[in-house]
Amino acid sequence: MVGQFRGFVQAPADLGVTGAGLDALIARQRDYFAARGEGVEWKVRGHDRPADLPERLRAAGFVPEEQETVLVGRTDLLAGDSAPPDGVTIRRATADADFTAIAGLLGAVWDMDMGFLGEDLRSRVANAPEDVVVFVAEAGGEPVSAAWIVFRPGTDFAGLWGGSTLAAWRGRGVYRALVAVRARLAAARGVPYLQVDASDDSAPILRRLGFQAITTTTPYVWTPPATGSPA
Repeated sequence: MVGQFRGFVQAPADLGVTGAGLDALIARQRDYFAARGEGVEWKVRGHDRPADLPERLRAAGFVPEEQETVLVGRTDLLAGDSAPPDGVTIRRATADADFTAIAGLLGAVWDMDMGFLGEDLRSRVANAPEDVVVFVAEAGGEPVSAAWIVFRPGTDFAGLWGGSTLAAWRGRGVYRALVAVRARLAAARGVPYLQVDASDDSAPILRRLGFQAITTTTPYVWTPPATGSPA
């Protein structure tokens, strides 16, 4: 996948290649993005094969980021009423200004420029408005959290993404309410399961809601070497 913050590779659970053949496969992906001047993330799940894939990615210059837990929950058990805290409203984000505001919110949460994600969400919603649905939680007209759901037509799963919340609003039920509103949408569409790649912060909340862990996922990231400044 190209054209985002960085490239992205997601492979079958069993690559069907080992040893030198696997090294060559990894090098081809890395070199493709290197030629574009882009970094690339290779998502490795805990059950991926061959088992030495992480070791070979490291040898090719990929660096692991924080491991996440893949959780799955039943939509019918998650779609119950879960109102946001007093003073917070949740609505569907559709306007360009919404995505600009969400990028600003995420930038404040993560202390980095998240404009690329705002543009990515804007583009994905414009191209597939029924497959990517974004919700924003607001207090006093300002965003305090945002999350989205990605539907995969023809499958029994929808993915939950986002959920980053301003520090002052954490622990007050905003994230839980965003899970519920997305679960209700999935239930209305007859999608039985929800999947989340959860950080250590959100995994305990999701477990309490009834999600079950099935595997892990770790981003392995290759970054182009920095170029020197012109003399």
